[in-house]
Order: sequence, then C-alpha cells, then structure tokens
Amino acid sequence: MSLALLQQVNCATPFLLLGWQPLEQGKATGLLLRVYLPHATAVTALSADGKKALGELTAVSGFDGVFELKLSKKRKVEAYILQVQAGNYQYQLFDPYQFKDEAYYAVHYVTSQPENLYRQLGAQLIELDIGTKKVPATRFAVYAPNASAVSVIGDMNSWDGRVHPMQRTECGHWVLVLPEVAQGVRYKYEIKDRHGHLLPHKADPMAFYAEQYPSHASLVFDHQHYQWQDSDWCNRKAINPLHSPISIYELQAGSWKRQNDNQPLSYRELAEQLIPYVLDMGYTHIELLPVMEHPFDGSWGYQPLGLFAPTSRFGNPDDFKYFVDKCHQAGIGVILDWVPAHFPEDGHGLARFDGSHLYEYEDPRRGWHPDWNSCIYDYGKGYVRQFLVASALFWLEHFHIDGLRVDAVASMLYWDYSRKEGEWIPNIDGGNHNYEAISFFRWFNTEVYSKYPKAMTIAEESTSFPMVSRPVDMGGLGFGFKWNMGWMNDSLRYISKDPAYRRYHHNDLTFSMVYAYNENFILPLSHDEVVHGKGSLLNKMPGDEWQQAANLRAYYAFMFAHPGKKLNFMGNEFAQGREWNHTQSLDWHLLGYDKHRGIQQLFRDLNQTYRRCAPLYELDYQHDGFSWLDHQDADNSTLSFLRRDSQGNTIYVVSNFTPVPRTDFLLGVEQPGDYEVILNTDSEYYWGSNYEVGSALHSIAMPYHGKAQHICLQLPPMATLYIRRKHQG
Repeated sequence: MSLALLQQVNCATPFLLLGWQPLEQGKATGLLLRVYLPHATAVTALSADGKKALGELTAVSGFDGVFELKLSKKRKVEAYILQVQAGNYQYQLFDPYQFKDEAYYAVHYVTSQPENLYRQLGAQLIELDIGTKKVPATRFAVYAPNASAVSVIGDMNSWDGRVHPMQRTECGHWVLVLPEVAQGVRYKYEIKDRHGHLLPHKADPMAFYAEQYPSHASLVFDHQHYQWQDSDWCNRKAINPLHSPISIYELQAGSWKRQNDNQPLSYRELAEQLIPYVLDMGYTHIELLPVMEHPFDGSWGYQPLGLFAPTSRFGNPDDFKYFVDKCHQAGIGVILDWVPAHFPEDGHGLARFDGSHLYEYEDPRRGWHPDWNSCIYDYGKGYVRQFLVASALFWLEHFHIDGLRVDAVASMLYWDYSRKEGEWIPNIDGGNHNYEAISFFRWFNTEVYSKYPKAMTIAEESTSFPMVSRPVDMGGLGFGFKWNMGWMNDSLRYISKDPAYRRYHHNDLTFSMVYAYNENFILPLSHDEVVHGKGSLLNKMPGDEWQQAANLRAYYAFMFAHPGKKLNFMGNEFAQGREWNHTQSLDWHLLGYDKHRGIQQLFRDLNQTYRRCAPLYELDYQHDGFSWLDHQDADNSTLSFLRRDSQGNTIYVVSNFTPVPRTDFLLGVEQPGDYEVILNTDSEYYWGSNYEVGSALHSIAMPYHGKAQHICLQLPPMATLYIRRKHQG
C-alpha cells in the first residue's frame, strides 16, 4: 500500500502502514516500526517506561513526515513512546497506531442492542494498560460506511487531518484510540466522500457535549463522574400514570426567567429558582422544550443535531444532571421533548454525513421536509433506527429522564404530510402511511417500556391515526399518551368567540367526549398556541379586561375537570399578555397586578384541588369516570357534568360561559345531603366578581338531570364551579 495515501489524507487502513509491521529481510523476518508525523524533523522510539531507546527512526525519502525503524527478527513487539523533535520543540507521545486491538474493541460490541451505540461509539474515555502503567485515552469510533477516508481532528493535533487517520472496519465504522486525550478536548471528524472529495468538518453524531457557534465542535466528556442523589425517586414504587394526577409545566429553559443582563439562567440556576416555583404551583412534572444540542436559537431546540448532548447554552451535561437530580429530590418528574422526525442541513451535522444520504431519505419527496426546511430520517435503515432508539434510551439511562414527548409524530406517519399531489411517493400498497416510521415507533416504545417501565412516552399526533396510545401487541403504536389536539383546537375556538355567539358553537366544547376514550389523552395548552402571531391565551379571550380574565379562569377550570392529563405552557399560569418570545424572560412583573396574581392563585388552587381530588383524575380513561348532566344548554352557554373515582366519590362541575349570571340554577346530584363549592373561578381571590353562589346548598328530593336529587345555586357569570357533597369520603 502506497505511503502517498497518508500524505494525501486518503488512507483508510492506517493500521496496515503504521505502528509495528512485519518486515521481510531476505529469508528472515523482522519488525518495522513506521510512524507518520507531518511536523516532525526527528523521531526516536523509547520503551513504554522511557528507560531505554529502541532506536532512532529514519526519514523515508520522498514521503515527508514518514519515519521508519527496522529491527531484527529477535526483537519482539512491545509498547513504545515516541520522542519527537519538531523544529525547536521536543515532546513525547504514545503512538496511537500501536493500539489496534483497543481501537477495534468498539465495533465488536455494536450489536442490535441500541444502547451499545452510545456505550461504544463516539468518544469513549478508557484506560490503556501499557507495561506497568495505566494511561488514560479516548477511543473514537464513527459510522461513515461510504467515506473513502476519515480523520479525527481537534485540539490534540491542531485540527490537522493528516495526523490521525482512522481505520475503516468491515462494518463501515472508523476507529482509533488516542492516548492521553482527556475530558474537555475538542474534536470533529474530517471526512472524504467515496470520490475523495473533502466534506465540511463534521461534529460527532454521538457527541456527549458540544460547543456553540461558530465552532460547533464536539467535546470529550466523562459520564461516569456525576454522583446521583435521587435514589428515593428512582426506587419509588411504580405507579400507574393513567390513574394518577399529571399536571405538566411546559417551559423553554432559556426564556422562563433571565438574569438582569438578559442572559439565560444556567441549569443549576434553574434548579435553584424553577423547582421551588413548580412546587409552590403544585405541578407534578416539568416538560422541557428540546434541550438536545441544536445550532439555531430560533428553532427552540426543534432542529437538533446533538441527540446525545444537552445543549451547552446552559451548562455542561453534569449541570443538566444536577437539574434533573434536584427535580427528583423535590418529587417532580422531568419530561423532555424529543425530535426524531427531522434534522437541519447545517454543514457540521448529519446531512450527507459521509457524502451519501446516510441518515436521510435520498429522494427529496421523502427526505426533505417543506415546512421546516430540514432533512427527514430514513426509518427504513437499520442503523438510523438504532441511532434514534439509542438516543431515547440514552436520556433515560444517563439523565434519569421520566418521559419523552415525541414531536411531530404525524409528519412521520404520513408520506403526504404537508405535501401536495405529486410531491410524495406512496407506500408499497399505494397508500400514504409510512410503514417504516410506524415500525420504528413500535420498536421505540417496546424498547423504552421494556427497559424503563416507569417511563412515559407521549405522542404529539394531530390526526385521527388509530391506536397511537395502545400497546404494540394490540396493534397500536405503543405510546403511553397522546396529545389531544382536537380538544385544544375546538375549545380554544369556542372560548375565543364573543359570548353572544357561543350558542352557535356549543358543540366545540362537547364534541371531545365523543372520542375521549379512543386514546390516553393529555390536554395541551402548549407553546404552539402562543407563538407565530397567535398571541397569548389572555389576548385570545373576547371582551373587556374583566371578561378576558374571567373567560380564561373559567376555561382553565373546565380544562382541569375534563378527562385527560394536563399540560400548560409557562406564562399561561399568570396570564401573560404578550406572545411568548424566546429571547426574553416571561413578564414576571405582571404579578404586581391583582388580575395576574389572581389568575396565578387560581392555577395554584386548580393544581392542588386536582391532585387531592381523585374524581378529577383517577378514571380519566374509563367511561365510569365521567357523566354529562347537561351538555345541551347551548342557549345559555352552560355545561354541567360529574367526575367520579373508583370509590364512588363525585365532583360536580358546572360552567357558565356568558357574562350573564344564571339565577336559581338547578343542578342534578346523586345523593341527598349538604353540598359545598370547593372551587369557584369567580372568587375575589382570583380577581373575580365574588357573585353570591348561595351559602346553603342542600339537596332537594326532586329529580333533575336524570338524578334523584338536585341543588339550587346562583351561577356566577363567566365562571366554573367545582361542587361536592360535604363529608364525602
């Protein structure tokens, strides 16, 4: 093999040229030690302990930087150090090309188990046994089956692609061990395509840590260093989330609250400030917009390129672990938004990674997303599927994440998603379902729930695709939950109408119960509803200032009483008036005003009431947990229903979505006795009118709403009430 390939940076098999090589000397054989050091002027080989010289290497004529030492047949292969002279500088190094077996170790264990990808590939910190010494090192391994040459470049070699060419393996991985490369060293891969053309320097797809613009360099990181303190949380008894209260606070880490200079809080600062707030507000979970590394702030994390690295905008991976750890110690679950649907075209990323469409579909009718100007993963490729499932398992294993909310599921399920006729390719049966993505989801959910049974997977799926949250063995996709986008769209459309016209849109509030038990739904009022010109939730409400606030309060309480778990985006809880902007903090100064402080107090009380009243959550996904009392009072825009738990305890819910009080309003109840209002969104505590509901709500033995008893109350304007029988178990 020609030594010229080294100088051309086009050598795919450096182990056949460098390090110890057999040497034929006539009929006898000896050893040849060959090194390639482009900047060296002289090289001497020493024993691994540095105590004896093996010999001075001779420069090979015509091949600058190539040095050789010929040894007799009596000499044995042994570990060595190189003493290098480069101009006026002298230094020693362990030649990486003597560690062939250690380099190949990675690919011996990359099997069908997806977690082996992040345990073996990327930059793995290891120790080398060299003589009597243990030498720290980093093993690099990257998948680039269609490349003609790959070099690891970085701080360790002044970003010179000639210095450390990697060895190609039969399975398409490239490997190399670099001694004395430790945590914090920056690196990338220099890759040439199959035709020898140099590609933009690529970040490591398996990087655990990365720099921001402009370098986007990967960093070596040790995941074994952090000492977790959340054993009580991790060892807690498994609970069935379907029968548990789940109220999720969705937030973007960079804009929840900022410092005085408008810099975002770090992960550790978030832990100190966000967790007490979430505890005080009564949420059960935090859901973070994607923290996976991404190049563009304006994507909010939804265009990620580092599926194995928390963004370094807010700290290092251990800092993010600290945040999760503190959440768990406080009894708060952590859910991450995760994006296996698409990735951006940035040159340092996955697009045409080795010169081919390695990660993305080749045909743009399948591999290019017109909505987001991004590449779509090829779910038909085994490596891509393994890569994505490995990412999911990685966050569960290394960061103790409690759940993954999968973004843009609908875009993955349908070939014609957001495409016109002629812009997509049908499946083998002529339909629009992406069978490869469907198969991927089933494998993903099977892997997650089999290895992390306490975890949750949540689908953001906006269509009527069947059985999204049904088990795989029943023919479902296997998700634990699905966002109820239908409820969100219908209810927001209704509540945005002028009350005078709501009678004509009454079905928008009631239709959700027609399909409520088709899936395990989460009711989302997410970031998507307060961006891109949609305005804030408060500003969606009609009427004057009082009516807007009252509308919002009544709507929030209706949401908390409706079957399904709850999700609200940050700022909703105190009725932020402006649309969310990722470049600045929420408007916390609004809490100096009674209106916003009152709505925040309502949210606090809603969470606490929801969590302590089992009828509001225990039977979310069973017909026994809900019953209409009156869903046909369109003329008065009122709704009434009951929620029930497994013990028969009942909460009655009634909403008035007009500014007109309803006097002597009759509400059917099941049992005789005295009843009490446990939550009233019109209370003065919430900046309401404090309209008198009635102090004595004693049942009357006269049927109403199909119940044997009824109570009579004064129904406040623009309000939702929760009522229960006193002394109920």
